[in-house]
Amino acid sequence: MRSGGLNRALLGLVGLLLLALGGAVLAVGLGAPPPSWWIHSGPHDVLLTHAERTRYRGARWWWPALIAALALIVLLALWWLTRLPRRHRLGELRVDTRDGGAALLRAGALESALTEETAAGDGVAHARIHLHGRRARPRARAVLHLAPDTDPATALGDFTAGPLAHARESAGLSALPAEVRLRAVRHRAERVS
Repeated sequence: MRSGGLNRALLGLVGLLLLALGGAVLAVGLGAPPPSWWIHSGPHDVLLTHAERTRYRGARWWWPALIAALALIVLLALWWLTRLPRRHRLGELRVDTRDGGAALLRAGALESALTEETAAGDGVAHARIHLHGRRARPRARAVLHLAPDTDPATALGDFTAGPLAHARESAGLSALPAEVRLRAVRHRAERVS
């Protein structure tokens, strides 16, 4: 199962569990008889008794352990939240085999081929290319670091006519739109004597 599907399944399971628990609390609070597995005896029972709330008040480890556990939960939730937007990279492409069928091409293979061909071009010091979108309609995002004396218009034209066109043709795509960002490579100033 892919990680996006795993995230959705886990989120759905937690949501169903919380919905069932909240519905049970609401039903018992409105006067429904509590089920046999219920931890409280009725609608007027408190969630935590006074003894349960104050049991660990004198223990020195209680508050640091509680704060550390809550901080860990918050950090894990924030990590998971920041990881979700990064999952939109394309995993594979659907390539028409021209015999009525289709083949799947790993997007990473096409990305590395595009990156290598682009970085080998004139005036490009470094390239980073990622594919996004859907299997049948991918989009490319490219960051090209240009050498100091490279004309940006020439580098962009070479990229679209060369590596991008080759990738589109080899994958059998009718179109491969690209968002290209051009950046200059930093270099030392030349001395004039």
